[in-house]
Amino acid sequence: MGQLDNKVALVTGAARGQGRSHAIRLAEEGADVIAIDICAKVDTTDYHGSTPEDLEETARFIEKAGRRAFTAQADVRDLAALEKAVSDGIAELGRIDTVVANAGIFSSAPLHELTEQQWNEMIDINLSGVWKTMRATVPHLIEQGEGGSIILISSTGGLQGFPNFAHYVAAKHGVTGLARTASNELGAHRIRCNSIHPTSVLTDMIDHEAMYRLFRPDLDAPTHDDFREACQSGMNVLPIPWLEPVDISNAVVWLASDAARYVTGIALPIDAGALSKV
Repeated sequence: MGQLDNKVALVTGAARGQGRSHAIRLAEEGADVIAIDICAKVDTTDYHGSTPEDLEETARFIEKAGRRAFTAQADVRDLAALEKAVSDGIAELGRIDTVVANAGIFSSAPLHELTEQQWNEMIDINLSGVWKTMRATVPHLIEQGEGGSIILISSTGGLQGFPNFAHYVAAKHGVTGLARTASNELGAHRIRCNSIHPTSVLTDMIDHEAMYRLFRPDLDAPTHDDFREACQSGMNVLPIPWLEPVDISNAVVWLASDAARYVTGIALPIDAGALSKV
């Protein structure tokens, strides 16, 4: 038996990276999954976007774990598209119990050099998109009347500041506040809401040349290994450069499960000690 047998979980940004990992781990613990992704590149990002094929591969992993998958291409900036994806997913899978607002982007520049487009896309996806995911799902959770778990993927940048990431840090701080407020508003409905705060996680979002150059500006052509060395020496208390997606997914499973049935309103770091580093 799994920790989430007979449950249905929704994951945004599910086509790859952390989102795919969350979807797979939830399925491994017995949940059917509504997997949503934009399946396209966002203009202000430096890495390649997810694809419809990526989303379908996530579905195959879910089904390989013995669970049902419902997939939808939807942009978290588009509330109507999200509402349709949620409604269609519930119609297909029967209910909803867990919401994982994971979809997000990353870009960087000093705050005085950020373009308006960079700022707007970051806030629209990483903050407003989280609220829109909640707006599309919370009415269903309330109507079911059986409680539920909402898990917002923030960042260590939702609890402290970092240079060159002002728009990202602002959005992730907003996510932290959203979780804390939602836990108060929704507690009477037995709906829990928590945020998770990872340090760097090795996905396509950070594993690319622009990020290498950001961390190693002293090199003309920094490599993945140079990036690893910089992260290992400067990021965390534990001697690792970054986390793997499954490290975050295991926390997602715990917060979704009855093992955390009385846990709400917390900001949970999964950070290898990054927040306590001096």
